[in-house]
Amino acid sequence: MNAPFPRGSLRDPFTAFVSDEATAEILRSVATEQGWQQEKVNKGGLRNAVQSLSVSASPSILFVDLSESADPLNDINALAEVCEPGTVVIAAGTVNDVRLYRDLIASGIQDYLLKPFTADQVRDTLAQAQLTLAGPRVNDATQDRPHVVVAVTGVRGGVGASTIASSIAWLMGESLARSTALLDLDIHFGTGALALDLEPGRGLTDAIENPSRIDGLFIERAMVRAGDKLSVLSAEAPINQPILTDGSVFFQLQEEMKNAFETTVLDLPRAMLIQHPHLVNDAHVAIVVVELTLAATRDAIRILAWFKANAPQARVVVVANRVAAPAAQEISRKDFEQSIERKIDVVIPLDQKAAATAAKLGQPLARTKGNAKITQPFNRLLALTVSTVDDGEEGGAPTQKSLLGNLKTLMAKRPKEKQAA
Repeated sequence: MNAPFPRGSLRDPFTAFVSDEATAEILRSVATEQGWQQEKVNKGGLRNAVQSLSVSASPSILFVDLSESADPLNDINALAEVCEPGTVVIAAGTVNDVRLYRDLIASGIQDYLLKPFTADQVRDTLAQAQLTLAGPRVNDATQDRPHVVVAVTGVRGGVGASTIASSIAWLMGESLARSTALLDLDIHFGTGALALDLEPGRGLTDAIENPSRIDGLFIERAMVRAGDKLSVLSAEAPINQPILTDGSVFFQLQEEMKNAFETTVLDLPRAMLIQHPHLVNDAHVAIVVVELTLAATRDAIRILAWFKANAPQARVVVVANRVAAPAAQEISRKDFEQSIERKIDVVIPLDQKAAATAAKLGQPLARTKGNAKITQPFNRLLALTVSTVDDGEEGGAPTQKSLLGNLKTLMAKRPKEKQAA
């Protein structure tokens, strides 16, 4: 299910198998609006669907009723065995269970509707299914657009690296029309899906538990769509279950994403840099997110040095996030730049109202409308991410002082500044 299929294949656009007449009437009405045959709405539910599809071609969109199923998850897996690649499956049932919903989504279905539902709910779900059919699929990557890997790391927790990652991933798809995967590697507390108002699903945790399952079809099923061009792989793993892996599973995921998408954005917590440095071996751009504080200055120095040693091929872009007015900053931009021995590339100002609005609407901060203070820096970041830069421009001109020397100078200045204040 949800696997690639020939675009010009001759298959029915829609078929449904339902258990009751009320559901059938709603689907017949919506099918007529779409120009589909009412006769494609069949009685019999999931069991009839399995029997029918075992001897006939699968439709582009398949609606199945699980109301009479004693074990919906196993029955869906049985359906997958007879369903041809490329079919988008929508399920419906009477069981109101979040765990069942997540398991069904993780198994590869497009959506699960709780009965009784309305015609409007069916229309919305079918619209999403049609977007899925029209969107980018595994092995659809454009030949003349090379794959780009962007790693986003915060020098400290809470600087807003995940906000930057979700925004740059959204811009890649929205502004550049590049099929984009957002891989959130904060396994227990990731916010990649949350920031886009999505359920993370079990795809990432399943991959960690069963690395042998990772292939193109797994990626197609596990990724949660956030739009026509953006898909997300995130997790909310139980915090009493530590992640025990050598990191090879993450490398496998990246390799499969190269085949499925034109861009991979890695939301990469700084702890992962230490544990799995190979994750940035193929990164083209490393976005380092900082704040104008003393602690962030110290950590920025260390992380920039780490990228220079471990990912010399990556262009490093320094982003200062949530920058307040000069009077409210812990240290000045000038002192920060002197300490890290390079310029800040992008400054994103503090705008609590825009951030709160984006969070309430479940959309990336870069999507904020009518706010040039926010959109312009993100557009500059996008341009820096995809542009070709001469080697000599990457790090800026170094100064004579050492990094640690500059930091010590900055530390020494702080008490004097406090006394003057």
